Amino acid sequence: MGSYLKLRGILPDLVLASCSLRTQETADGLADKLEFEGPRHYLQELYLAQPETLKETLMLEENHLESILVVSHNPQVTDLANMLTEEHISKIPALGIVAINFDIDEWSELEEAQGEIDFFIFPKQFKYYMPKQIRATLELS
Repeated sequence: MGSYLKLRGILPDLVLASCSLRTQETADGLADKLEFEGPRHYLQELYLAQPETLKETLMLEENHLESILVVSHNPQVTDLANMLTEEHISKIPALGIVAINFDIDEWSELEEAQGEIDFFIFPKQFKYYMPKQIRATLELS
């Protein structure tokens, strides 16, 4: 998944993750693959947090941050994606990534059904076909 993000040129300004060990390992793995050297925050508040709490956490972030990678738990993260967009995702699978764009100037302006999904990817999409650009990044690792 990190290879796909890297191929797309995605580089967050901040990583927010639940404090659980598995979630931290996932967040670190993605950040390392992206060669991300910015801040990583592992928050107790994101451990099995309700979608509203996840949204409120984002609303408190500094406005100079344009892109935030959130690594959290299901079903809450699926509920958050559905809350913030008009789309409906039945379940974001393990290591699934939903990129959502918002037309806002400040994180405090974040509202329900305001975002637009840029892309939604998950590992099983690459089970039978993996673009050669992604395969090449995996071989270099």
